[in-house]
Amino acid sequence: MKSNKKKGIPSAVIALGFVSLLTDLSSEMIYPLLPVFLTSVLGAGAFAIGLIEGVAEMTASVLKIISGYITDRTGKRKSMVLAGYTLSSLMRPLIGIAAVWPQVLFFRFMDRVGKGVRTSPRDALIGDVTDRSIIGRAYGFHRAMDHAGAVIGPLVAVFLLKGMGLSLKTIFLLSIVPGLFVILIILFFVRERTEVPEGSGSLIAEDGEPRSGVRDFGRQYWLFIVSVFIFALGNSTDAFILLRLNIEGVGASTIAILWSGFHVVKMGSTWMGGRLSDRIGRKPMILSGWLYYALIYVLFALLRGEMALVSVFLLYGVSFGFIEPAERAWVFRLVPKELRGRAFGFYHGAVGVASLPASVIFGLIWQRWGYGCAFMTGAFLSVAAVAVLSGVKEK
Repeated sequence: MKSNKKKGIPSAVIALGFVSLLTDLSSEMIYPLLPVFLTSVLGAGAFAIGLIEGVAEMTASVLKIISGYITDRTGKRKSMVLAGYTLSSLMRPLIGIAAVWPQVLFFRFMDRVGKGVRTSPRDALIGDVTDRSIIGRAYGFHRAMDHAGAVIGPLVAVFLLKGMGLSLKTIFLLSIVPGLFVILIILFFVRERTEVPEGSGSLIAEDGEPRSGVRDFGRQYWLFIVSVFIFALGNSTDAFILLRLNIEGVGASTIAILWSGFHVVKMGSTWMGGRLSDRIGRKPMILSGWLYYALIYVLFALLRGEMALVSVFLLYGVSFGFIEPAERAWVFRLVPKELRGRAFGFYHGAVGVASLPASVIFGLIWQRWGYGCAFMTGAFLSVAAVAVLSGVKEK
């Protein structure tokens, strides 16, 4: 007889949700203010800012692949998650003691090393402890908590800066406080699965044969990764969208408020989107999300007027609810359990590696032919990704 008992999100996933909330709170206390700190306090230029961000994100992307391999080979999830979050939590606030921009580059690099170490094992751990029937809801909850931290962080920074009159360096140093809580939560509230399924945590599959080659992931997985890479090529940094708003007359202070509002929309949409993906499937969610994204970019290309673009910007946040939880849940379902860490590593790596050329291409098109052509190119790549994803069979 089928049980009607409603399954809940595991305690480990809830704990990791609060870990992500506090981590993003700490991060967003710093990063919206980092360009100002680099230019006005340390006297750095645009080249330094670009170098710092480029090195940081590429570092994280490569390490996500490596950490995925290691977590599968060793069977260790929590220890890698703890190491990654601890490194980031301790390195990030040290930006406040930097006297020259190369020191910021080092601390930002170490912060992203931590992100690269933790991300794939964390997503694999969420899959390990969650019932398959609610896997979308679990990833949706985690992403929603992550976005909640991105809402709170800038508001805390503004309060400390304007309300309490603290310096940028002091605010950066204070970001260690939520980071210390992150370490404690992982230590005492995150539990790995105690009964590890046969084949999990090793390179040996259930049939006794080693799983370590590209073919073991299956054609459907790699086709999915190709489609994700194509979509990511059209998904440039949101800084261009903020610039589009500014061109239309939206002021800096309004943009800061809109940024928090944007993350509120992302928080709600990822929570609801994860639950919905468990009911209607991952493929329809991602296809709908990518098409919706293309529509949003077309609107950014064609619409004029401050209010119209502000509305489109907030509606843009809904796309994350269709895409983020469903993509992670599909990665979980497309591969055998003994390949799960590496599967998430290649997934995050594809997104990260595409992010640099995506922004460079977008910026060059904007500079040569205008923002309209740039946004239309992003929309075209999203539709191209939909065409590729249509050939992937959902498991």
